[in-house]
Amino acid sequence: MDQVVPGDVVKLAAGDLIPADLRLITAKDLMVGQAALSGESLPVAKADAPPRSAGGTPTEDLGQFETTDPVEADNLVLMGTSVTSGTATGVVVATGADTYFGSMAGSLVGERPQTNFDNGVRKVSFMLIRFMLVMVPVVFAINGLTKGDWDEAFLFGIAVAVGLTPEMLPMVVSANLARGAVAMSQRKVVVKRLNAIQNLGAMDVLCTDKTGTLTEDRIVLDRYLDVHGNEDDEVLEYGYLNSHFQTGLRNLMDQAVINRVDEAEEVVVDARFSMVDEIPFDFARRRMSVVLDRNRIVGAPGRPEHVMITKGAVEEVLDLCTHVRDRGRRVELTGQLRSHVTRIAEDSNRRGLRVLAVATRTMSSPRDTYSVADEEQLTLVGFLAFLDPPKADAARALQGLADKGIAVKVVTGDNDLVAGRVCADVGIDVGHVVLGAEIDALDDAALRALAARTTVFAKVNPVQKARIVRALQAGGHTVGFLGDGINDAAALRDADVGISVDTAVDIAKESADIILLEKDLTVLEQGVIQGRTTFGNTIKYIKMTASSNFGNVFSVLVASAFIPFQPMLAIMLLVQNLVYDIAQLATPWDRMDEEYLRKPRNWDAKGIGRFMVCIGPISSVFDIAMFVIMWNVFGADSEADQALFQSGWFIEGLLSQTLIVHMIRTRKIPFIQSRASWPVMVMTVLAVLTGLYLPFSPLAASLGFVPLPAGYFPWLIGVLLAYCTLTQLLKTLYIRRFGTWL
Repeated sequence: MDQVVPGDVVKLAAGDLIPADLRLITAKDLMVGQAALSGESLPVAKADAPPRSAGGTPTEDLGQFETTDPVEADNLVLMGTSVTSGTATGVVVATGADTYFGSMAGSLVGERPQTNFDNGVRKVSFMLIRFMLVMVPVVFAINGLTKGDWDEAFLFGIAVAVGLTPEMLPMVVSANLARGAVAMSQRKVVVKRLNAIQNLGAMDVLCTDKTGTLTEDRIVLDRYLDVHGNEDDEVLEYGYLNSHFQTGLRNLMDQAVINRVDEAEEVVVDARFSMVDEIPFDFARRRMSVVLDRNRIVGAPGRPEHVMITKGAVEEVLDLCTHVRDRGRRVELTGQLRSHVTRIAEDSNRRGLRVLAVATRTMSSPRDTYSVADEEQLTLVGFLAFLDPPKADAARALQGLADKGIAVKVVTGDNDLVAGRVCADVGIDVGHVVLGAEIDALDDAALRALAARTTVFAKVNPVQKARIVRALQAGGHTVGFLGDGINDAAALRDADVGISVDTAVDIAKESADIILLEKDLTVLEQGVIQGRTTFGNTIKYIKMTASSNFGNVFSVLVASAFIPFQPMLAIMLLVQNLVYDIAQLATPWDRMDEEYLRKPRNWDAKGIGRFMVCIGPISSVFDIAMFVIMWNVFGADSEADQALFQSGWFIEGLLSQTLIVHMIRTRKIPFIQSRASWPVMVMTVLAVLTGLYLPFSPLAASLGFVPLPAGYFPWLIGVLLAYCTLTQLLKTLYIRRFGTWL
């Protein structure tokens, strides 16, 4: 392949991979499989004659038309496709990066676009930084002005900055994503890029091809109809005889006809008929015929009876027919009857079926050889209609995605009739099917509006697929794209989450973020649930930590203004933060409420900031209550007793932060309507015990703690119960006001 250069002449035969983009010089019965580029499930015919203008004048006998899409050009074969039947000679017009395939590969070079996850993390980070830039200088100034020790105030300000920051966030996010990846691997989903897990949970639009996803990726004989549109076994019999006895390379439709007949029938056929001659398929005729001898056993002794069976495109076969088979009788094909049978075929076409006509002729003068000239005076028997059938569970899987708030849009290279039929069969509201040519005529703004209201896109090329994805993203959607072909690579890369399958071409798998071991929307639905669980636990940690830290800093501001000593030493603040953050390492193993998993979830920096401001100060109310208790009840009102004051607030602050996790992790009533997972419960108990133990431990003196009197603990329990009760009440009001919690 590396020795091919423009201008070389290449000969092609069945089974060959096409090494470059070629313009055909000669072609005979050439069929090319280009599903990887176009999405067409069936091979397409190619010819050497150049197309005429789109004004409507087709090439004399080939029916070709001018097109701007290289994939659709009849006289071009492209690198990356293969010859399924026939022979051809072509001249190389492009190689390597200059080919159509190479142009798609070139679009994949460079940095990947920013995804929903990237944008969300950046916004949340900037929001936390803004809070820090406001709070830390204020704490530093108040401490310096009230205490007069600017060095100590500076160190305390640094400690506040650390306390305000959810410094364990990278570890918690990484643990969350890693656990999600492991869980998804058990559900036959391989995660290549960890941040794609959150994007999968946030996805509210899924663009997918139909072949192999909604359908079984195989051609079956859907129905066999007589000239009135009724199923007729005689049509199947003649269609089977044609496919069974042909000696050339059987296409997918021939194989579908053969598969429809069981093995016992094949034995009977071989006994009743023998092959006499064959008139092979060619692109100009668009049909093929076999001539069989059926007199060996059942005919009159010594008198051979040859029957020609022709199968092919409806128009070409019908033009050769003079009669039709009507309920067992041979009837002349009148103009009225011709219109009638044409409508029967067109009705099947409109339902998305691929239709072939079957006709016969009993030869009056049997002989050993026959030619194209003998294909005349045929009797139309009926029609064979083919379909790539929908998967049995496709409708259920689509409904499952819809229940999860995900809109499915079908983006396919196949034709609009087939796409519309399949989508309707699996329960998709098809509406107007938009074609690729319509997309090229629209600017980005118009395409954004069209994409929002369209469910099915057909005959789209790789560039158009990528434009559809970007248009949906511009409309505020988090977009997933499921594809497995070369023509899907650009869209997979541009999507927030690119999804492919393990049987996909290499370039598609390289562009994807997630690989499905089964091309099944049910598997994808399970991945979505895991993605939302992962995201929910991440947001849970951020909101719990940021709000409680904000509340602590707010408490520090109040204490610094009115208390003649520091309410907590810097080392105490850091230890408190460390114990709390270690306890939160169990967050990735927590469960999410079923209601939370029903909708797509996105990063909301504004919502996190609002949550901090609204919920964080609740803890400050009870921190101040503890200040009053320590000051008035236990007499910790001077610098000599500041260690007692600080120890009392340390325990209350740590326990309130730890216990409030269970209030914030769910919008329900904790412990009653929703319970945390056992790892979270264990870490909560350990954090509480650590906080209670430290003032009595051997480390107490070095950390500045002193033992607390027994009378302190009833007050502590009362404060914590009041804190939990008020938080639950305000949580209800917050949800009622803003309609959200996590």
